[in-house]
Amino acid sequence: MKDQFFIVNGTVLPEIFGKIIEVKTLLATKKVKDITEGVKRVGISRSVFYKYKDNVFLLSEMSKGRKASLTVLVDHKPGALSSVLDMMAANHANILTINQGVPINDAAFVTLTVDISEMPMDIKDLIRDMLEKEYILRAEILAME
Repeated sequence: MKDQFFIVNGTVLPEIFGKIIEVKTLLATKKVKDITEGVKRVGISRSVFYKYKDNVFLLSEMSKGRKASLTVLVDHKPGALSSVLDMMAANHANILTINQGVPINDAAFVTLTVDISEMPMDIKDLIRDMLEKEYILRAEILAME
């Protein structure tokens, strides 16, 4: 199922979602030193926080740029890296950092950090499309914010 996002008044949501936001705010403003301290302060378990933390955001958080770190294994052939970059550009992913390792056994790892806030498609769909290219041997999401 594709991710769907809704704008919902917080007063109709279960209290737990507000507490997730509260912990995230405490962490972002450095009012607590870590997640354990944050969840204790608001009265929820760490497992509940981890279950929902990547899916509950304030509207202002969603309007900020989102970033993803990817690793891609490409054939060591002329134009392979350029093709990866072209795919990113075609899908409005703004490349923030790029690092290519030395090719070993005719393949090279490329690590990318990209701003995905303007992408018209989900990052998972982009990864799927990348894997259909013969010069891309592997592609995966390392982290996302």
